[in-house]
Amino acid sequence: QVQLVESGGGLVQPGGSLRLSCRASGRIFNSNTMGWYRQAPGQQRELVASISRGGSTNYADSGKGRFTISRDNAENTVYLQMNSLKPEDTAVYYCNAWPDNHWGQGIQVTVSS
Repeated sequence: QVQLVESGGGLVQPGGSLRLSCRASGRIFNSNTMGWYRQAPGQQRELVASISRGGSTNYADSGKGRFTISRDNAENTVYLQMNSLKPEDTAVYYCNAWPDNHWGQGIQVTVSS
């Protein structure tokens, strides 16, 4: 049973923007901190950003000033707005719910000219 459904990835040129979305069931969304992770080829999965139930946010240094995480409690959806994208942002991005440890299926983001 799919608990987290991601959308919004794709191919974008350097300097461009994308917005990722992750829709969760109400039970999961209301009881977890929601986060975005990414994994590039040959690299470990790493945290990109997270947002608590109360709206407190946390960002990896790589995304500070460029990425914004937000959550829509009415839609049970968490967003990751990514601006000024760089080729090194290319990765599979995963939605996560913590502490229940649910993961989305992953969505590809490719930054290339």
